[in-house]
Amino acid sequence: MTHFSKVPMFSKKDFDDWKIRMQAHLAVQDNDIWFVITNGPLKIIKPNTAIAVTEGAPQMLQKQRSEWTSEDTKKSNLDNIAKDILYKTLDKNTFSKIKMCPTKKEIWMKAGETLSEFDERFNNLVNELVALGKELGNREVTFKVLRALPKE
Repeated sequence: MTHFSKVPMFSKKDFDDWKIRMQAHLAVQDNDIWFVITNGPLKIIKPNTAIAVTEGAPQMLQKQRSEWTSEDTKKSNLDNIAKDILYKTLDKNTFSKIKMCPTKKEIWMKAGETLSEFDERFNNLVNELVALGKELGNREVTFKVLRALPKE
């Protein structure tokens, strides 16, 4: 079910507050949108029935588009919905900086942010998590940084 409410406008100065409001806004649209933003488009898959499964879960294959159900089509479109919502939060100047980003993940990284600004913001977030009692190992922190960076 899609909920229509005012989309929080992006503010570089108040990025942390905007991010919290956007996460809530996106979650109301569909529970999987945040997953799409942080991990990329959902893959529409099915079990591979050609291979016998002796232990564990079956091997999965990507479904052909002709096999998609209406639910599969909705899940596949979440990537476009997320992009549309994020675009609507940006002023013309900020939009011009990210309009060529192919993924929502790249859009989500602060528009116009340098790597050192990202590093500073990321370290602040890690410190806030530690203060709240969430310990992150070096490996986990490294993977979070790498997942947040654009591919190029």
